[in-house]
Amino acid sequence: MSTTRMAGPFDEFLADLTQDRRYQQQAVHVKRLPARPARFADPAAPLPPPLAAGLARLSIERLYVHQARALDLARAGRDFVVVTGTASGKTMCYNLPVLERLLAEAAGAPDTGERPARRADQHTRPASRVANQARLIGEPPAGIASSAKALYLFPTKALAQDQRGALVRWAEADAALARVLRPATYDGDTPQHSRRRIRTEANVILSNPDMLHVSVLPHHARWATFFQNLRYIVVDELHQYRGIFGSNVAMVMRRLARVCAHYGSRPQFICSSATIANPGELARSLTGRPCEVLDEDGSPRGPRVFVLWNPPALGRDGLARRSAAMEATDLLVRLVERGVQTIVFTKARVVAELVYRYARERLAKSGKALADKVRAYRGGYLPEERRAIEKALFSGELLGIASTNALELGIDVGSLDAAVLLGFPGTIASTWQQAGRAGRGSRQALTVLVAYNDPIDQYLMHHPEYFFGRPVESAVIDPQNPCILANHLGCAAAELPLAPQDEAVFGPRAREVARILADAGDLTAIDDRFYWSRAEQPSQRTDLRTISNDTFSIVRLCAEAHGEERRLRAAAPHEELCESGAARAEVIGQVDSISAPELVYPNAIYLHEGESYLVRRLDFEGKVAYVERAETDYYTQPVLADRCRIRREDRRKTAPGMAACFGDLTVTWATVALKKIKYYTNENIGQTALDLPAQTLDTTGLWLMVDDDVMEDLRRAGLKAVEGLVGLRNLALVCLPMLAMCDRRDLSGIVESSNTGRPTAFIYDRFLGGLGFAEKGYEMLPELLAMCRRLAAECPCESGCPSCVGLANLRPPIHQDPDLVHGYAIPSKEAALSLLGRLLM
Repeated sequence: MSTTRMAGPFDEFLADLTQDRRYQQQAVHVKRLPARPARFADPAAPLPPPLAAGLARLSIERLYVHQARALDLARAGRDFVVVTGTASGKTMCYNLPVLERLLAEAAGAPDTGERPARRADQHTRPASRVANQARLIGEPPAGIASSAKALYLFPTKALAQDQRGALVRWAEADAALARVLRPATYDGDTPQHSRRRIRTEANVILSNPDMLHVSVLPHHARWATFFQNLRYIVVDELHQYRGIFGSNVAMVMRRLARVCAHYGSRPQFICSSATIANPGELARSLTGRPCEVLDEDGSPRGPRVFVLWNPPALGRDGLARRSAAMEATDLLVRLVERGVQTIVFTKARVVAELVYRYARERLAKSGKALADKVRAYRGGYLPEERRAIEKALFSGELLGIASTNALELGIDVGSLDAAVLLGFPGTIASTWQQAGRAGRGSRQALTVLVAYNDPIDQYLMHHPEYFFGRPVESAVIDPQNPCILANHLGCAAAELPLAPQDEAVFGPRAREVARILADAGDLTAIDDRFYWSRAEQPSQRTDLRTISNDTFSIVRLCAEAHGEERRLRAAAPHEELCESGAARAEVIGQVDSISAPELVYPNAIYLHEGESYLVRRLDFEGKVAYVERAETDYYTQPVLADRCRIRREDRRKTAPGMAACFGDLTVTWATVALKKIKYYTNENIGQTALDLPAQTLDTTGLWLMVDDDVMEDLRRAGLKAVEGLVGLRNLALVCLPMLAMCDRRDLSGIVESSNTGRPTAFIYDRFLGGLGFAEKGYEMLPELLAMCRRLAAECPCESGCPSCVGLANLRPPIHQDPDLVHGYAIPSKEAALSLLGRLLM
C-alpha cells in the first residue's frame, strides 16, 4: 500500500482494516488531500436590504469569492459559467442575480391587482405559508408584482424539485422576497389543471430540457408574457449535457433563444458546472454564445482521504478477483457499524439493490439495531419514496445508502462522511462529483474507489498518478450532427417559419438540411421561408436522450401458473397474447435499432435485472423483441460479419510506421450466428447460424493504416501481425472513453483492408452522423496510443486477456452484472505490444 502521511478520524478505520485477517493488500494507494480555507469577497455594489436580510436569516455571513464575482458578472449583463467543486454554493451564483432582478423590477412596477378573489381565510398569511403555496402557485400575495421572469433548467426532475425548495427557503427568510418570488416546477408530473396558472403567475419556472422541448416551445404563444419578460436562463449541471443528450439540448437552446427573440427578449445565460476541462467551450456550444468562465472556487474544503481499493486476486495469474460488490458491501457495513454516514455509488439498479440487501443481512446478524439504518436509492422508486429517503439522509436517521448515480447530482441530502464508489464511474469528472457528496463543507471525508476486474478500473489501480495528476476530461457534443440538426429544424419550423437569418442560429448546414426536409415532405418552401407541413408535432417524435426514435421494445411474455403452454403471436405491448389469458406481454426495456440485432436476436439470452430471458422472436417491422423467462447454464454471444467503407477523408496525418485519418464512414454489419458460452467456464457449447438483415450506419471515425514494412517485421519476428492490430483496436476502444468523456458502448471498431489495400483499424462512433468521440481520438492520437501500450504492458496476464487486448463484452445486458466480464477471442498481446512499440518510436 503506497500512502502519504495521514492524521484524522479515518486513520483508525484504515488501520483496523489493514490489521484484519481478511485484508489482502486491497488498499493499493492512499492519497491525502489537504483542507482548503474559505475565501470571501464582497460584490462591487451592496446587496439590496431584503437579500442581505435573507442571507443573514439563512446563517450566511459573507459570500464566497466566486459568488460575489458571479453577481458582478450578472449585473454587467454577461453570459457566464461557474465551474467550482461539489457543495461550493453554485446555486447562490444564480439565485442572487435572479432574486435581485425580481426585487428591482418590482420596485418600479405597480401592482396590477389581477389576482383571483380571496377566500375569507386568506387575509393574513405569513410569508412562509405564502412561499409553500408556490408549487401550485396559489394567488400572488398582496404587494408589488415583478415583471421579470427566470427559467431554471436541470437535467432531472428531482433536482428541479430540490432547488425549488431552496427558493422557498429564501421566501421564508424575508417578507419582501415572499411578496415578489413565485417559483414553480413545470415538468411531466405537473397536473394539467395547474399548468395554465403556472404559465400566467409564476416568475421562476424550474423545469428540464425535455419539457421545454416537448411542451413549452411548441406552444410558445401560450407563454408569450413569460418569454417577453424572460431575463435569465439558468442551465445547472452543465457537465451532464454531453454526447447525444448535450447535442440535442444545444439545439433546444437555439430554438429557445429564437423564440425569445421573436417576443423581443434576449435573456442572459447563467450556467453552472462541475469541473471539466472545457467549460467555456461546452457552454458556448450549448448556448450558442460566448460565456465567461468563472472557476475561482472560494468555498472551503475539508481534508479528504482517497483510497484506491483493488479486490484480491483469486488465482496466481491475477485474472480473476473477488467480487467488487462484496468488497463494497463489506466497507459499507464496517463504516455503518462505526456510525459513519456512508453512500455507495453503483452503476446499475440491480447492484444497488444487492448491496443494500447484503448489507442489511450482515447488519441484522451483528445483533446491533442497524439493519434499518441502510436503504437503497435508485430510479424506479416512487417520488414520495425518494423524498422520504432524502429526508432521512438529511436528518441523519439513515447511516448507509446504496445508490445509482441518481444521487450524484446536487440534491441536498446533508453532509455525508464517506463515499464508496463501486467501479470507476466512467470519467474523472464524475468520480470527483461522486466523491464530493461526502465531507461537504469543512468536514473530513473518506472516499474509496473499489475496482472492478475490467480494463479501465485495473488501469487506474496500477496508475494512481494518472487519476490524481490528470486534469478532468473534456465534454464532447456535436450540435451539427445532420440527424440531430434535421430533427430540430423540423421542430423550429413548427414553432416559427424558418427564415434565411436562422442560418446564424442553427449553423451553415441549416438551409441545405431544410431543403432535404422539404423534398421529404416535412417542410414546405414558400418564398424564402420553410413551414412545417405535417399535422403531427415534430417534437413528439424527437427524443433528446437518443439520436433517433428508431428503437425496439423488449416485450416479456409472462405465463401464469399451472403449466399452461405459452403462445407467441405478434401483438402490441400489454395486449393479451392468447385466448386463455395465460400469457400477457409487458415491456421490460428498449434497445436502439443499431444494437438490437446484436442483443436480442432469435434464441439469444437477454439478461435484465439479474434475470435470464430467451429471445423467441425479433420483429423488425414492428420493432419488437419477444422474450420469456428461461433458466440456462449459458449465455450467448453474437457472431458478426461487418465491413467498413470510407465515404470521405477529411483529415490525415502521418507518423513513423503509419498514417492516421479522420472522416465519414459507412459501416455495414449483420449477426450471422450465435455462440452459446457456458457460465463460469467460458466453454463454447454450440454455435447456430442466423439469417438476419444487414444493418447500415453512416457515421464518422478515425482509421490507422499501418505500413507494410512494419507488419512484415512483426511476421518475421514470428508474431501474428493482424492480431496485433486487432489488439490495438481493442485497447483503443477501452482507452478512448477516458479521453473523450463518453461511454464505452458509444464506440466500436473494425479491422479490415478492403478500403485501403493494407490492414487498417477503424474506430467509429456508434451514432448516425457521429458525435465527435472518434474525432477526439484522432486529435489526441499520441496520448491514446501511449495509454494503450501502458494498459497492455502492465496487465499481469502472459498472452492476453479481456482486461487488456481482449475486447470485453460490455453490451448493456451483460454489463448489468458488472462482475461478469466475458470476452471475445483474445488476440496476441505480444503482437499488440510490438506494434505499439513501433508506432510510438
